[in-house]
Amino acid sequence: MALGWLLWGAALLLGLHVLMELSPAVNFVVRVGFYYLLCIVGSVLTAPVCVLVNGGRTVKNMRIIKAVVKTFKYFFGLRFEVKGLENFEVEGPAIIVSNHQSTLDMMGLMEVLPDDCVQVAKKELMYTGTVGLVIYLGGVIFINRKSTSSAKMVMAEVAKTMVTDNVKVWVYPEGTRNCTGDLLPFKKGAFHIAVQAQVPVIPVVYSSFTTFYNPKKSLFTSGKIKVEVLPPIETKGLTSDDVADLTERCFHIMRETLFRLSGRPGEVKDSS
Repeated sequence: MALGWLLWGAALLLGLHVLMELSPAVNFVVRVGFYYLLCIVGSVLTAPVCVLVNGGRTVKNMRIIKAVVKTFKYFFGLRFEVKGLENFEVEGPAIIVSNHQSTLDMMGLMEVLPDDCVQVAKKELMYTGTVGLVIYLGGVIFINRKSTSSAKMVMAEVAKTMVTDNVKVWVYPEGTRNCTGDLLPFKKGAFHIAVQAQVPVIPVVYSSFTTFYNPKKSLFTSGKIKVEVLPPIETKGLTSDDVADLTERCFHIMRETLFRLSGRPGEVKDSS
């Protein structure tokens, strides 16, 4: 009986492998499904460890979460080439901003995440079962994007927490995923926080995923992701009147870097 089950299992896996080779759509669905399965299994295993080691919700748990998520890349043949990590070494709090391409960004985030850094994420993620639980335990700050007044209150609290607890805050200023190979216009919330708290903004740019990951084309293969942590942009002396210029400056610096890392440096001027 056991041998029969093994043979059936082997036949199923072989058939699935053949389908993945023949059909990009099947390959995409299976790989994405496996990624979500890894997230669930990883969170189930990690959540109790976070509670036992650190007693509950704290940014210290991000070290544990980071160690687990950094293993995911090996299952998908993804390689990270990172430059500029020394730019995280600033005194005190800071706002970190990066481009936001897909659900795979979590792997890129954990690849470079500095210590004592919390993320701002949409409130809906808190209700994603054990995954929501583990990111809650990691100290992630949840924001209701549908409520402008609520978002402003949360952002004000973020600024206060950042200074009081001496932590860095990671924000996706595009506000939503964007896997087009370009940047969406930046929302100003993160830059208001930086100016209000008079802390530097540290841009982080990931090269475009489109050569190996594209849901519209059912594409999900192995690939290399270039990551660059750019020098901090100081905000000391800036006021709320400077937020728009700061936002625009950061957008252009990151867009130019995105195109350069993605092998498209000539498109910056053409697309502006």
